[in-house]
Amino acid sequence: MRHRKFTFKINKTSEHRESMLANMVCSLFVEQRISTIVTRAKVAKRLAEKMITLGKDALTAAKPADALSARRRAIAELGQKDVVRILFKDIAPRYADRKGGYTRIIHTGRRIGDGADMCFLELMPQGADAAPAAEGAPAAEAKEEPAKA
Repeated sequence: MRHRKFTFKINKTSEHRESMLANMVCSLFVEQRISTIVTRAKVAKRLAEKMITLGKDALTAAKPADALSARRRAIAELGQKDVVRILFKDIAPRYADRKGGYTRIIHTGRRIGDGADMCFLELMPQGADAAPAAEGAPAAEAKEEPAKA
């Protein structure tokens, strides 16, 4: 039975799907933002957040062996040692105080050729409560209430 075995199949074999997602997450960690279709972004988001949590666990590991184990699990999942180095050195410490929600999906419309829903998958900015900023959109200004006498 497949109880609680949730996965987006995305019309790929399991080997193709796993390698594609690992490459997408590696690109996300290197570039900080990638453009893809919404279904793939949802799957990649799950993997990226698991990898960032692994990096955070390595930061707070009581024993060096635990940190090494987390690093090896990330290398096994992503397959690129240089990207895992970026993850553990730069990205995981950035989210040390954050309890989740390291990535976000920003919908951008439909693709011209086949009408697929497109989006940006990006890492959240360093500030925990940073407002989402779309490309080309003016920055939101703080509104002040008039002083009442």
